[in-house]
Amino acid sequence: MNRLLLVLALVSLPAMALSPAAKEFMEISARLEPVQCDKRKLRRALAFAGAEGRTADVVKLRARFAELDADPETTRLEQRLAQLEKRISASRDAEDLDAISFQQRKAFYSCE
Repeated sequence: MNRLLLVLALVSLPAMALSPAAKEFMEISARLEPVQCDKRKLRRALAFAGAEGRTADVVKLRARFAELDADPETTRLEQRLAQLEKRISASRDAEDLDAISFQQRKAFYSCE
């Protein structure tokens, strides 16, 4: 039991070492992930529909994409994410960047 607690404590140490900006970035990214996943799927579908000449589908897909972009909560979160991204990229804290990169890769591959 003590070993389990020690392992859990050691695993959680990197998360505690993150800067407040990185933690907020990761929280917002997690909240936006369903929308980002939908947008990735729509981009892929748009590319296929455009290549195959299905103009009616392209119009429908673009309308759905516009709906996702029109959501004020999503827009607000994306703007905050852009502000944090500038701050985090300027800090060059390797732990922050590694944690964010890991979260983004995990989200990307879980979107299938």
